[in-house]
Parts: sequence; C-alpha cells; structure tokens
Amino acid sequence: MNDLYTVMEFPRIIEIIDFATPIYVVLIFLEMAMSLRHNKQYYEAKDSLINVFFSVLNLGLAFFVRMACLGFLYFFFQFHIFEISYPIFYWLCLFLLQDMAFYFQHRVDHYCRFFWAVHVTHHSSEYFNLTTGFRSSVFQPLYWFVYFIPLVLLGFKPLDIMLMYAITQIYGILIHTQFIAKMGFLEYFMSTPSHHRVHHASNIQYLDKNMGMVLIIWDKLFGTFQQEEDTEPVRFGLTKKIPKPNDPLQGIFHEWKAIGQDLRRDLPLKIRLKYVFKPPGWSHDGSTKTSKELREDCVKK
Repeated sequence: MNDLYTVMEFPRIIEIIDFATPIYVVLIFLEMAMSLRHNKQYYEAKDSLINVFFSVLNLGLAFFVRMACLGFLYFFFQFHIFEISYPIFYWLCLFLLQDMAFYFQHRVDHYCRFFWAVHVTHHSSEYFNLTTGFRSSVFQPLYWFVYFIPLVLLGFKPLDIMLMYAITQIYGILIHTQFIAKMGFLEYFMSTPSHHRVHHASNIQYLDKNMGMVLIIWDKLFGTFQQEEDTEPVRFGLTKKIPKPNDPLQGIFHEWKAIGQDLRRDLPLKIRLKYVFKPPGWSHDGSTKTSKELREDCVKK
C-alpha cells in the first residue's frame, strides 16, 4: 500500500517544481534588470552560473536517492503513534513541524563542522540575489530526511512531508534578494529577505543567526535571532575567503580539505575528532575561533 501511495502521489512534487520554475526565471530576470538599471551590481555572471550548477548537482543527487529516502521514512512510518483525521489540522501541523525540523537541521549545519562542510557551499558566494538561493549544499540530500523521522512517527506521511518541504523551499529561495527592505508586521514571525540577509552575512554579530526557512519564530524561541541593523551593513560571504569561489571543486570540497588537514595533525585522537564535530572555527589552542567566541571578543573590546 505504501508503494502504491508513493507511485501515485510522487507526481505532486514534480508539479510543484514545474510550477515554480517559470516563476523563478521571470523573477531572476526582473531582478537582474533592476540591478543593471540601478547600477547595484548585485549579480556577477560567473557567480550566477555556478549557483545554478550547484543546484543541478543537488537536484541530480536528490533524484537518485529520493526513493531510498522515502523507503527509509516509510520504515519508521509503520511505527507511527497518531492518526490525524482532520485535513486542515493535519496540514497546518505538518507545515509548522516541518519548518521547525528544518530549523534544527539548519542549526546543526552551522554548529557542527562536519555538516558545515556540506552547507558552506551555500554561503560561499559574496553576492546575494535570487540565484544565491540555488547555490545548493550539494550533498545535503544524503541526510536531510533524517530530521523528519519524528514527523513520520507522529503520523505524517513521508510523501506529504516531502511535498511540504518542496513548497516551503520555494519561499526559502525567494527571500534571497536585496530589493526588499523590511516587510512590516511580517518581520515579527516570518523569515523575510531582511532576516535572511543577516543569515548570509560574514559580520561577526550576524554569524549563525536566522536559521528559519519560512518562520522566524524558531530563531526567537531558541536564541538565534538577529535583526538587520542599519548601523551594520551586511557583508556577504564567508569570514575567510576561499581562493577560487567560482571553482566548483573549491566550492564543494574546500572545507573537507581543511578538515583532512586537521585530522592529519600530530594531536591526540580526541582532539582531532573535535576538529570534525565541534563548531566551525573551534581550535584547541585558540588559533581560530567559533562565531560565539568572536562575538565574546567583540564584547570585551
């Protein structure tokens, strides 16, 4: 029965992608035109092309592992403990819980260097525009579904979760823009372009903030919220620039290479493993610092 459900319902996700693609194309060209007209220099040709290239790699890998991911989630679904019979309540709860699950996945991506090595690709551009939303973390399809195990145990069908994830990703891509300043009362509970600019910033006070995909309430609840300050203009990219940001191999593997170098250091195994699983920037001798340590240093000054 689960297999039949998967086969019959899978086209819904394809339809969402087909619906969103022309919207993306139109909005990207409009943003490009506005950038040129107002001489904003929000776009750079090589950067935009590499953004799309990373997205294609991500989608290609996601296509090949999707059925395995569904099978994995359906295995846990057989042990679900609730049945939600009211459709509106079902989809509302799924939206909220899926968005919260993404928040925690995103937070782990930023606070564990092993997963940061995957996610850093998305943050490696020094530009911020709609194509930046497509600068995907290439290997993320290999593990993102693990965060949805609690949802299937609560009774949400795996394909419904994937459908909701596809819908919320549309919004998540559209907030990668500099042409929208603040959005009034929506700033209180939505993840807006202003909030997401902070997330992509390399300014110390902005590091590892605003992890939410659609809702910003999770950041406010769990202490990772930071508003965009007029007195602190956003600088996009990484705190430490990579040598060739538009080189695909550098963009995907530069942090893995750095981890490999740390693992080969003449240090106790326990210390070397901390270089893998502690937050990015952690060091045993203080030679490099995490975002939290950098902020603490700024306060001391």
